[in-house]
Amino acid sequence: TMAVRNYTELVAWQKAMDLVEDVYLLSASFPREELYGLTGQLRRAAVSVPTNIAEGQGRRNTGEFIQFLGVAHGSLCEIETQVRIAARLKFVAQSEADIVLGLSAEVGRIIYGLRNSLS
Repeated sequence: TMAVRNYTELVAWQKAMDLVEDVYLLSASFPREELYGLTGQLRRAAVSVPTNIAEGQGRRNTGEFIQFLGVAHGSLCEIETQVRIAARLKFVAQSEADIVLGLSAEVGRIIYGLRNSLS
């Protein structure tokens, strides 16, 4: 895994970038008054995932990388919870929420595998 020269080569980062896109599209339909509430929170959590993967990969220390991947994983849990809240509040259709939840779970599995390969 350390043969990776740049974070953009990491599948975890690539899939996390797709997740950001999906989260922005999904949250675009949220009510206007949620802009500083759920919309903002969800988008920040989504942006945090590839950001932490990139920052972690940029560290020379494997232990630090593992820590950053832990933060990224925490952000995924945040995303999943907030998407479920949005579906419960009927801001989005369950089918739309499920697409984002599926991608989030996939990113989670990839991060988990990456963490295991480093430790």
